[in-house]
Amino acid sequence: MSDEGESRPARAPTEPGGERRTVSDPAALKALAHPLRLKILRHLAVSGPATSTTLTAALGENTGTLSYHLRRLESGGFIEDVPERPNSRERWWRAVRGLDVRRPAQDEMTDGEQAVAGALDRLRLDEDIELARRFTEGHGESEGWMRGSRSLSHLTKDEVTAFHDAYLDLLTRFARGPEEAPPDAKPVLLRWFALPAGQ
Repeated sequence: MSDEGESRPARAPTEPGGERRTVSDPAALKALAHPLRLKILRHLAVSGPATSTTLTAALGENTGTLSYHLRRLESGGFIEDVPERPNSRERWWRAVRGLDVRRPAQDEMTDGEQAVAGALDRLRLDEDIELARRFTEGHGESEGWMRGSRSLSHLTKDEVTAFHDAYLDLLTRFARGPEEAPPDAKPVLLRWFALPAGQ
């Protein structure tokens, strides 16, 4: 949700296993609440650094549109320049690693911020429903690449938080971008959520 006049979040370390930076500022989260920006982030996470030209070809958008959305993602602290390519004629972008994106508490957001958070939630839900469909339809032919688990436990709210934090630690342990991946690695989408069982 990064608009002009908002301060930019501090940069996060990009090394594998580096410290995670929590992003919960409504102004930063607004940058994510657009389907094309989510596609840009997904492309950078899967394929590695890209220019606006290569993103234009990959996503089927024009350069001007891509450049606008890249600036919004940069101002939100979600993408950054690739320092190893400073002399390139075009600007190279990569996704910032080590981000833990969390929505602010409901009572800490204005009505407008809640609307933006709701829009982002709906975009993510649509994607998660599509991933669940792909998981169900493709599990048998995945040759072991698709794994999943469902469970039920009786936990306190503090234990749910502890479980979530342990999951984030596990993600950090296995975090690796396309630049560091071995030849036999594939980009793998990971999800987890918890909710109280209905009574």
